[in-house]
Amino acid sequence: MTDFTKILDKAKELESKMKESQEKIKNIQVTGTSGSNSIKVTLNGDNEMIKISLSDAVIKEDKVIIEDLIVAAHNNAKSELKSKTTEEISKSTSGLGIPGFKWPL
Repeated sequence: MTDFTKILDKAKELESKMKESQEKIKNIQVTGTSGSNSIKVTLNGDNEMIKISLSDAVIKEDKVIIEDLIVAAHNNAKSELKSKTTEEISKSTSGLGIPGFKWPL
């Protein structure tokens, strides 16, 4: 019966740490760039775009080029957010005896 109690305790601890991590993740902000930093896209932890910045030089480019650079900057920010989110979740689950636990992103 002790093993079952330990499992329940671990589950409660994991739940608590995951809630704490979710709050921290909400506060994460990452910026993705493209075109030699001529376009910057900032995302929050909910994967919402909260800011976009275009340099004066890039505004003179063709519309298609600007669109491609925005997509690239957004994808760069998404990748960075995934990395930071995974890192935060790993901090929460370390020491809980859950080898290889990964956040489903």
